[in-house]
Amino acid sequence: MTSIPERLEIGGQIIPLGEHREVELVVSQTYSNVPVSLPVSVWRAARPGPSVFVTAAVHGDELNGTGIVREIMLNAPFSLVAGTLILVPVVNMLGFERHSRYLPDRRDLNRCFPGSTEGSLARRLAYVVFQAIVSQCHYGIDIHTAAVRRTNFPNVRGDLDDPGVARLARAFGCELLVHGKGPKGSLRRSACNAGRPTISLEAGEVWKIEPTMVEWGVRGIRNVLIDLNMVEGRPTQPKYRARIDKTRWLRAEVGGVLQFHVGPGEVVDEGQPIATNSTLHGKEQNVLCAPTDGILLGITTLPAVTPGDPVCHLAIPRDGIAGIREISKRLSNRSLHERLREDLATSVSITDRDPEPEPT
Repeated sequence: MTSIPERLEIGGQIIPLGEHREVELVVSQTYSNVPVSLPVSVWRAARPGPSVFVTAAVHGDELNGTGIVREIMLNAPFSLVAGTLILVPVVNMLGFERHSRYLPDRRDLNRCFPGSTEGSLARRLAYVVFQAIVSQCHYGIDIHTAAVRRTNFPNVRGDLDDPGVARLARAFGCELLVHGKGPKGSLRRSACNAGRPTISLEAGEVWKIEPTMVEWGVRGIRNVLIDLNMVEGRPTQPKYRARIDKTRWLRAEVGGVLQFHVGPGEVVDEGQPIATNSTLHGKEQNVLCAPTDGILLGITTLPAVTPGDPVCHLAIPRDGIAGIREISKRLSNRSLHERLREDLATSVSITDRDPEPEPT
């Protein structure tokens, strides 16, 4: 574990062990020379231990993470017995204020870490956040959603070949662990390069705070803190864990309107119908089928498509789906997993595909 001094200073405030402090971290200025600051909540137990940051809304329109962090800040669903927890409900404040993924300079903040003191607005903001938050922690959790007009079944992403990252990913308690270092310049990848193992949670869609996503995220963060001996209690174990080394986007072949037959998180077999594409008159044009066994990681929430538009993102578990399918059949309808799948399915119209007519 990276050695970090017990003295913690953020936004000009020194926060000693045993204190809970709300801090405003100045990261930039507006066009009218008004300071832009981020709200930061710092929890420090009386006993030393690991330091963990939880960041949200690095993309300013991805609000599920903001909801997750606020739930922890407002309702304190666990007590810290050791170490430090740093909570940042919004990182991209300038994008958040405009309901935009991007900063006013049209750059993606999650491609600009660890930042610089003399670069663009995005790189300067990234530098302040990286130095003030990331560099003072041992571990990190960065929360995201799908991009606009898409939704994701919750999944943890990280470099699973890194032992520290793999520990966090397994501890979080997601069923789907997607392996990858992350895009160059992303907060997650840059933190790992700096010796701070970090994972990302991808859950839900933009412009919303979805209750089941909040429940899922708070549970996962608590699980991680229990694993790091920062919180007492027993972690909630997932019903299954699947390492995903490969994913595949399925794209529309023709323009039309989609009717989905499966929803996010559903296990599908090779050849199983995913969506039917029909004309505005309702005439069926083609059926998009699963090219291989997998789990639906995410889908479009915009049913009108043109040729080449992404329709769904298929996760391909390294060890296959046979065991996962059997476990899924036994899940209670009231389990968080199934409630979450049901909630996600409300974003699109999902119906069974009519069986093929019998030959005459």
